[in-house]
Formats: sequence, C-alpha cells, structure tokens
Amino acid sequence: MGFYADPVVNMPAPEKIGFLFPGQGAQFVGMGKDFYEKFPSAQRIFDSAETYLQYPLTAICFEGPEEKLTRTLYAQPAIFVMSLAVLAILTERYPDLSPKFAAGLSLGEFTALTAAGSFSFLDGLRLVQQRAEAMEKCAASHPGTMASIIGLAAADCEALAKEAGCEVANINSSDQIVLSGTESSIHRACRLAETRGAKRALPLKVAGAFHSSLMRDAQEDLEKALKGAAIRSPKYTFVSNVTASAIHAPEEIRKLLARQLTSPVRWAATMEFAGESGISFFIEIGPGKVLKGLARKRRPEIHVEACGTASDIQTLDNLFAKV
Repeated sequence: MGFYADPVVNMPAPEKIGFLFPGQGAQFVGMGKDFYEKFPSAQRIFDSAETYLQYPLTAICFEGPEEKLTRTLYAQPAIFVMSLAVLAILTERYPDLSPKFAAGLSLGEFTALTAAGSFSFLDGLRLVQQRAEAMEKCAASHPGTMASIIGLAAADCEALAKEAGCEVANINSSDQIVLSGTESSIHRACRLAETRGAKRALPLKVAGAFHSSLMRDAQEDLEKALKGAAIRSPKYTFVSNVTASAIHAPEEIRKLLARQLTSPVRWAATMEFAGESGISFFIEIGPGKVLKGLARKRRPEIHVEACGTASDIQTLDNLFAKV
C-alpha cells in the first residue's frame, strides 16, 4: 500500500476556527478510501472501528453497494468514522490547530462531541451504532419520509406542515426547510408548498421520518443508551441542534442528544450563533460539502473549507501556509 509520510505543516492556528461535521445523507460510495490509502492515521481509525463493529465497514464505505451504505444502520457509523479519520489526519498534520467551536448536523453532533473530548472514540462509536439501530428499527415500525421545501420562509413551512399533518425537521437556512412525517402527509405538504409559491418541494430519499414525533421510540432507546455513557464537558464551544446555543454540562448534553431525534435541527440559527461568536473560519470535516453551502447562504462572511477527500488536504496546506 502506497503510504506517504504525514508531514507536519508548520503554521500557526487561525485566531478563530471552528469544526463542522456532516450528518446522514452526506455518505457516498468510495468515501474515505483515498485517506485510508495515503494516511496511516486514517487507517488506524478505520481499522479500530471495524474491529469494534465486527462487520466490514471499510468495504461498505469504499465499495458499497450504495443501497447498503445508505441504510441508516451503516451510514451513521460510516460517516462518524470517516469524519474522525480525517480529524486524526488534521490533528497530526497541523499540531497547532486549536478550534474554538464545534457543531454537527444531526448525527454530526456525536462526531463534534467526540472531537471536543466529550466521548472517547469507541464510546462515541458505540452510541452512534446504538442510535443507528434504534432509528432504523423505529423507521420500520413507524414508516415515514421527508421533503425539502425551498423558497418559503420557516413560518410559512410551519403553517403548511400543521395543515398537512407533518412537522418541521430541519431549518437549514431562511428559505430551505425540511419537513418530516408520514408519506401521505409529506405528499400533501409538497402540494401545498407548490401552491403557495415554493421554488421547489422535493421528497427526499431517506429511510424514515427523522426529527419528528415518529422517532419517539428511537428517542427512548437512545435515552437508555446515553444513561450509562461517560460524558465530559467539551473542550471548546459546542452548539446543540435543539437549542442553537452553547451547551457545556454533561447532563444537558445527555438530554439534548436524545431529544434531538424528535426535535427540529436549527442549523440556520447555529450558523448565526457561530457568526455572532466571531468564528470566521471553519473546516467541514467528513464527506460532502453541504454544510459549506448552508453556511454561505446564512453568513456569507464565514469561510468554510470542506475536507472530504485527500486532495482537500493540499488546499488546506496552501491556506494555512499563508496564515
């Protein structure tokens, strides 16, 4: 295997920097393979996770099939592990990197908290595995789906969701809202959105009605898993999806991680909080570039660099060399 050395880039950490971690839906077949082949630190993370999980995580990530990687049961651990493999590379490569802020979209909260030292890697992985199992089981028992509404304000989406019998699941930006509920309620909501001037109303290819009351059973299962988990205060500012505010106390973290399964993800407000906190530079760590796009829409002055492929490391090298 053609490893190349992990050189240390001598650069001062940016004065204000934050980490963003993606959630379910960011996965893609082949994710993490280039990191695994080039960086021993990433290989160690993947191999450790595979030993713990007792199934071929690397093969699922690197080779698919897509249908398997997309399953909640596998997608959540896969994204968590890949994101932390990338973080391991960044930590080795840039030893002066000193984040002030971390947030994650849905599943990404567990990655953010692990990065911030609230969980050990294996404790975080165990909780993610239990979360994925609970959500997949719940989705089978209480089928549902989600849709993205683009071009309507949050208040308008809340009104039409109530009328259609579904719920607001994600407030990603001022005009990008995700709804969650039964298939029939989501179809009604999409029709209503189109009649009320939405630019688009797109049903999403998801395995369940996440962040809605249909996930109540999964929330209860996750509460049980979290009850026995060792949680430490994060080393730097962590912002909750549920409150869009900084959370420090372990018991509050424990409560909100479970509550998140049935609550809207307030991502637009999270980015607003980040901007008001003076954080001007973020690294999106893990597959995809969704969070970069959402940040640009909410706070265009914030600079976000995605680090989801090995080639992105060179971009970061170039940027940090100028700091």
